[in-house]
Amino acid sequence: MKHMNSEVKEERTSNKKRIDLFLVPIVLIAAFLSLFKIWTDEYANAYYTAAVKSMLQSFHNFFYASFDPGGYVTIDKPPVVFWIQTISAKIFGFHGWSVILPQALAGIGSVLLLYVLIKRTFGVWAGRFAALAMALTPIVPAVSRTNNIDSMLVFTLLLATWMLFRAVRTVKFGWVLAAFGMIGVAFNMKMLQAYMVLPAFYVFYVVATKITWKKKIAFLTTATALMLAVSVSWAVVVDSTSADKRPYMGSSQTNSVLELAFGYNGINRLTGNTSVTGSSHKQPAQTEQQTASSETKQNSNSSADSSQSSNQRKSSFSQKMQAPGGGNQNGMFNTGNPGPFRLFQKGLSDQISWLLPFVIFSIVGLFAGVKFKGPYTAKQKESLFWLAWLLPVAVFFSIAGFFHQYYLIMLAPPIAAFAGAGAVALWSMYKQHNDWKSWLLPGGILTTAALQVYIMSPYVSSIGVAPIAGVGALGVILALVLAIRKQRKNSLTNYLGAAAMVVLLAMPAYWAMTPIIYGGNSMLPSAGPDSSSGMGGPPSKATNSKQSGFNGMQPPGSSSGNSSSNNQMQPPSGSSNSGQMQMPGGSSNNSQMPNSFSSKSSSSKRKSGGMNAEVNQKLLNYLTKNNTGEKYLFATTDSTSAAPYIIKTGKPVMAMGGFSGSDPILTVSKLKAMIKKGEVKYFYLSGMGKGGQSDVITWIKENSKEIPSSKWQSTSSSAQQGPSGNGTLYEITLK
Repeated sequence: MKHMNSEVKEERTSNKKRIDLFLVPIVLIAAFLSLFKIWTDEYANAYYTAAVKSMLQSFHNFFYASFDPGGYVTIDKPPVVFWIQTISAKIFGFHGWSVILPQALAGIGSVLLLYVLIKRTFGVWAGRFAALAMALTPIVPAVSRTNNIDSMLVFTLLLATWMLFRAVRTVKFGWVLAAFGMIGVAFNMKMLQAYMVLPAFYVFYVVATKITWKKKIAFLTTATALMLAVSVSWAVVVDSTSADKRPYMGSSQTNSVLELAFGYNGINRLTGNTSVTGSSHKQPAQTEQQTASSETKQNSNSSADSSQSSNQRKSSFSQKMQAPGGGNQNGMFNTGNPGPFRLFQKGLSDQISWLLPFVIFSIVGLFAGVKFKGPYTAKQKESLFWLAWLLPVAVFFSIAGFFHQYYLIMLAPPIAAFAGAGAVALWSMYKQHNDWKSWLLPGGILTTAALQVYIMSPYVSSIGVAPIAGVGALGVILALVLAIRKQRKNSLTNYLGAAAMVVLLAMPAYWAMTPIIYGGNSMLPSAGPDSSSGMGGPPSKATNSKQSGFNGMQPPGSSSGNSSSNNQMQPPSGSSNSGQMQMPGGSSNNSQMPNSFSSKSSSSKRKSGGMNAEVNQKLLNYLTKNNTGEKYLFATTDSTSAAPYIIKTGKPVMAMGGFSGSDPILTVSKLKAMIKKGEVKYFYLSGMGKGGQSDVITWIKENSKEIPSSKWQSTSSSAQQGPSGNGTLYEITLK
């Protein structure tokens, strides 16, 4: 008995030793940044939240990830993440926070996984610093606080990485299959974006696994086949199902999942041809510098005549909208100009690049002395894995035609991994070497501090001069002192090294907190003093940085809006697509919709989805009262107009053209048949998002009765802004 008790005590002692007390505060930081105040976001990304509401109502909607309860059209992404969100909403109730919760937990889980991955090979301090760097990378908590997919995607890919590392250590084929199968699962989260890590998986397995080449090829071939099978499994089921027995595949042009995967959500992201109207042309767009200059000019004239200010904003907005799909190669959504230094440009650098110079120095140090033919140490092999993850993804974002800032979370794991592993490696070289390697640590600190000063400089009006000067001065001083005190092994040198790491993480930590401090944007999440706008870049003087909205833009029906307000951004007049901002994974910012929006929410809850979406209660009352058994409460051009009503009522609302209003779903004959069957009677048209449904909209206008606005508009004074005048409610009944 004594012997058994002794073994139990030893086991407990061993378990206690396995608990890293330094990891606890890191996890708490990650939890705070990901979870605090998510309960204030009532709608989250309304496009996705509406889908969860619909998926809760039937297995049919659940399986296909239907945007609306009527099963008319799906969302523009695969279903796995939304299955998880729906399960969360089923367990905890349907709330904004319950659909955000899985992504927040995934963000925390990614921090833990990275710690485990780095600690085993590079040591406990490397694991701690890597985990902290991951937690404080600004775009990580910004995305994790929303119901967008990317946080869950990164967690899944890190889980696949853990399986791959285990496969190499144990030389077991089962773990190889599990790792590549998990990438297949990730494909069913965000399609081809999941495959961005494949170069790292292939290179690492070939280099690190101690088996014959014949087995390597056989194992990788089989694992790849499994990955592809898992990847297309849902797509094959959907595409082989008769179109009249399932929803239309949203944002595709041929009602096909595979076309969506390799087109709209695939190659088109690289080329910038993200138009969902079927056209693949590119239009010239205003450069980022021109846009900034135009906006500066507008801000300086903010006290001018209201009509003149409105025209200026229309011009700037129109120039930004020229590229197909709402994105262009000249910085739409503040993604900078394509080129080798794109990740150092404003709008991207403050989301992900704070530690990039240090990472570059770390890579040099970690691969110092490596011979091409080997042999390679475990550290060098795993460094090669993270490099093969970092470089292809960085190249993609440097040349891609269209993406959003929050996609940059894909770079967070390799950057954090190199920050952690490199910090320990460079410190060791600094203490033990007399050659050039000992200069890598001071050089990394100095260049990283310089980049951070550059990143913060556009925000001087928001954050002040002190933090910018402080980081610059401390970075220079600490780098110089460390250079002077090279090879002095005493406690002061250790403290100086630790202080340098604190300085380099101070401003990323502040940036990571900005979605909490200033408010976030669930549609286009980003970090920074302007985080609530979702547009990135330094905040405009004409825009309240605490507004939860698209730079204060107030669509029609706003009970607090005023058409002459200088703080409003009005979309331009023009054709069906010129005034349309398409935001994949978000909501198209159509200016005309039957929602009530305001620059500040009327309740303590943020009704986000990019803007403060509020249902027009008078319109809802009118439609409910006059519904005579129709399946759809009303039909409208796009998902932005429909989402708040689906969330509020759980009733089917038809987004005739899908997400952006441009999917070729309806024909006039199909619509006539639906009206004759009594499926839909009311139509709200705003003149936006026509695209492939212009014939349908023309037919509706020619064969309907216009409902007087006094019967359904919330207030007679609400200004109706937009390219085609007032939004209009129509009624059609056919016998």
